[in-house]
Amino acid sequence: MPAKGKHRRPKSQSFSRTIAIAGVGGVALALPLMGAAGVHAATPAAAHSVVKAAAAPAAAKTYAVKAGDTLSKIADAQNVSGGWKKLYSDNRSVVGGNPSLIHPGLKLTIGQKAAAPAAKSPATATQAFAPKAATGAGYTLPVQSASIGTAYKTAGSMWSSGYHTGVDFVVPTGTPLKAIAAGTVVSAGLDGAYGNEVVIQHADGKYSQYAHLSSLAVSSGQTVTEGQRIGLSGATGNVTGPHLHFEIRTTPSYGSDVDPVAYLRAHGVSL
Repeated sequence: MPAKGKHRRPKSQSFSRTIAIAGVGGVALALPLMGAAGVHAATPAAAHSVVKAAAAPAAAKTYAVKAGDTLSKIADAQNVSGGWKKLYSDNRSVVGGNPSLIHPGLKLTIGQKAAAPAAKSPATATQAFAPKAATGAGYTLPVQSASIGTAYKTAGSMWSSGYHTGVDFVVPTGTPLKAIAAGTVVSAGLDGAYGNEVVIQHADGKYSQYAHLSSLAVSSGQTVTEGQRIGLSGATGNVTGPHLHFEIRTTPSYGSDVDPVAYLRAHGVSL
């Protein structure tokens, strides 16, 4: 008989119960169940966290440009929301300043913005400069004794803009190229499908562009005179053969082109 006034406290029964919640891929997750209140409080939150963990954004794709491709055709085939303009915006760092100049083998990112290429060195980085006074008012051809290949505004599906934005002078690699007039170099270096290019700002506010060069003889910020050698012709960038792609622009950038032949003729240059 137990001693008077002393009572033994009954031992509480310890037990553990679990509830299984289906996880991702059919794996069961075991959660402790401590009571009815705990079940109703814990289960929805746990299930919600599992569902959230299962959600993942769609991965971006890489597309290799093939012969005959245009940004418009690629955007349609890959169902790019926003069309070729969105595709170009996402890949401008890869394509360069002219969306019509893409070449076979070029890698485009579908679904997100492409990583920017390594920064250019200070000698070749594109910069903006105020116009400097020209030392003379004379103009000359950018290359001597050359025939014209593709003319300005030649229509074609190979260009996203729908036409050729400059004029091509057919010359072999290594032909000396000249500044058409005095001015300031605002860009000298690689620019996507244009390859090695030089852009010069002139006293009248217009810009001349020389593309696909094999080598450069000037750098950004340099003042040049009429007829000064700026580099050698070549076949860098997106080309089918060596030539000089020449443009006249109202700004330093692609899309502001005017007729280069008419411009030269208006300044007394015969061609």
